[in-house]
Amino acid sequence: LLNTLRGCIGSLNVYSIILKIQDFFSLKLEKHMNTQRRNLSKLLSLGAFFPGQAAYSLNTILESIDTDPNSEFNKRLLYNIGEKGVEKLYKKAIVNDGLVIVRNWNEESFKALAKTGYTGFNASVVSGDFNRGMENLTKWQNIIKNNSDKLILATSVEDYYKAKKEDKVAVMLGFQNATMLGKSIKNVDTLYDAGMRWMQLTYNERNYIGDGSTERTNCGLSDFGVEVVDRMNELGIIVDLSHCGEQTTNEGIAHSKAPVSINHSMCEALHKNHPRAKRDEQIKAMADKGGVMGIICLGYMIGPNLGTDTTLETYVDHIDHAVKIGGIDHVGLAIDYPIEGLEANGATRENWYVPRLTRFKPSYKVQWPPWIPELDKTSRYLEVAKVLDKRGYSTGDIEKILGLNWLRLYKETLKP
Repeated sequence: LLNTLRGCIGSLNVYSIILKIQDFFSLKLEKHMNTQRRNLSKLLSLGAFFPGQAAYSLNTILESIDTDPNSEFNKRLLYNIGEKGVEKLYKKAIVNDGLVIVRNWNEESFKALAKTGYTGFNASVVSGDFNRGMENLTKWQNIIKNNSDKLILATSVEDYYKAKKEDKVAVMLGFQNATMLGKSIKNVDTLYDAGMRWMQLTYNERNYIGDGSTERTNCGLSDFGVEVVDRMNELGIIVDLSHCGEQTTNEGIAHSKAPVSINHSMCEALHKNHPRAKRDEQIKAMADKGGVMGIICLGYMIGPNLGTDTTLETYVDHIDHAVKIGGIDHVGLAIDYPIEGLEANGATRENWYVPRLTRFKPSYKVQWPPWIPELDKTSRYLEVAKVLDKRGYSTGDIEKILGLNWLRLYKETLKP
């Protein structure tokens, strides 16, 4: 790289030299260049190897990038000139959250949402029985309708691009438990007509579809479960397997004709023996089918001893591992708590931790406090992007993890 630079000096200006070696930064050399492109950025900032020429200022480089913002080279250069560049890229990116808890949504929730920079999110609507689920779908339809200056109901991938263009947020409605279907396949159609576009087959317990992640047994899909998956595929409802037991997860991936989601989970290879974690074989099978796994931000899901052994870096370790196993096109992000963050939402030891000691089995390994501080704030995914950058991810790959992978899944599963 340095020889290339020295050979150009005297005949070209600094930015022309950068363009001259653009091929040196090709995607097929990605792994090697993650380090080299940082070195070039440092050289530019120091004015090294350019006798008689002043180093380009940050503003000058940003202005150059603005002339062709979609150039992969310019996006890479942008992302290697400090936090100002990181923040600028984040603002331009599609940012989607795989799962947000929307119980008790209020004005504070809207204020927090505005600070996140989100383009969209999957809303986990409270289910209960079928009638309650329908009531809550209707409630959320009304929230979106009454706040059309802020929200868009997401039923297709185009809604996310529209939301980004109009500075709004796309909301895809769905449920974390299909128990409310009872034994009626017709209920799938009714929920679809009411706006549901994703549904998790089970929660932690067994239902008529399959076994959940903490169920004593490990059965797969029932006959009714197969029928439900088939109907979801036909309608264009995303099959989610986050809380499903091991065999139900395996069979859900195998039986679905469309890509599936694991919209909020983590890697069993890094958090051993946690029932909610997915094994490498499952991550690989999901990815091979075209699915996406959202890495859950909930701290005690990521690892033990929060604040010491489990940190933001540990969270990104799960992203790294999922990318290694499933590929860069199959990993996303998800919080699994209110948009404000747990602490800002009023979670305390008494009202949050204690109830979960009886609600969940000991294998869940619930901790207090349950959060990773950087991820419990509205700037959570910007912080993740900064760590991804430091670890050498290209801007294009960071954009995939922030949201483009979700949108690719939606394009392949949702029907107009």
